[in-house]
Amino acid sequence: MSSFFTKISILLIFGMMFFNSFLSAQEKTNPWFFEPNPDLPNVLILGDSISEGYTLPVRKLLHGKANVYRPMNAKNTAPENCGNTKMGLRNLDRWVDTKQINSKKWDVIHFNWGLWDINRRIPHNQDNTGIRDKINGTISFTEKEYAENLEKIVEKLKKTDAKLIWGSTSFVPEGEEGRVSGDEIKYNNAAAKVMKNHHIPINNIHELTSRFEPSLFRGPRDVHYKSAGSQKIAEQVAEQIQKILGNISVESF
Repeated sequence: MSSFFTKISILLIFGMMFFNSFLSAQEKTNPWFFEPNPDLPNVLILGDSISEGYTLPVRKLLHGKANVYRPMNAKNTAPENCGNTKMGLRNLDRWVDTKQINSKKWDVIHFNWGLWDINRRIPHNQDNTGIRDKINGTISFTEKEYAENLEKIVEKLKKTDAKLIWGSTSFVPEGEEGRVSGDEIKYNNAAAKVMKNHHIPINNIHELTSRFEPSLFRGPRDVHYKSAGSQKIAEQVAEQIQKILGNISVESF
């Protein structure tokens, strides 16, 4: 009987070893998996699906210069959308928690909120789960509410002691299903006032994307970009981050 249990125990051990190696192999084939370098500064990117599109290219562009992170799902297998400013406030403490990176601090945080805030939906739902309808729907947050939420977000981010970069909200094309083209400009202006008051540099993603050819968008009237469009945004984001990193002393890493 003891011999039988010994054999079972050995099989279980080998089974667990195989299972763990299988999971490790799967994890490493996930494009979002990466092994950070403890000797490099840590960068956090916060934002919606637009930022999801440029995070991996930024990570590649800053390879060997910085560890680039963004919020991930519970299994750490896919990016988490930071949604609107209310969702940002609700989850920010979790997203900036440095326990996830085994480090004392973030060195740079590049952040944006906006596209979800100007979304119009039925029924009105500030978590953006209703049907998009810019004619009959209600905008998620007014400019005043948006600015107030951003103010609270900035106050929280400043407590991390990271260097902050605000990424302006990207271009909204005419005919977009749930957003009115031009609203993003008004909200960018409101955000710019908040950033100016806190002396936070602005990465003008809107100006860049407003010049994009239609071929860089996923489709007509779509705010999302093909990989070539995300790459162009990533190049500008990486450039802005590098400028900030260049002003941080090596001793602080």
